[in-house]
Amino acid sequence: MPKEAVAFLLFVTMVGGFVLLYPVVRALAERLRPHAEAGKEEMQALREDVVQELQQMRREVAELGERMDFTERLLAKQREAERLAPPRS
Repeated sequence: MPKEAVAFLLFVTMVGGFVLLYPVVRALAERLRPHAEAGKEEMQALREDVVQELQQMRREVAELGERMDFTERLLAKQREAERLAPPRS
């Protein structure tokens, strides 16, 4: 068999295989695509959970800051009262 015939048969086989396998590969890609979209929804839900947790942490840190300020004011008031108190004899 001449080399040209082998090359032509190889080319025809490759093109034919591509033409026949293209729909199969495309169908597999379509099956995988919804999973990617479900992953996006899951990632969006996780993102919302993380944002809610972050907001809760910010509220807690702000509350702790207010408590610390209140405690500092009480301690400063107490120390000031001790300094202004009449000396003990």
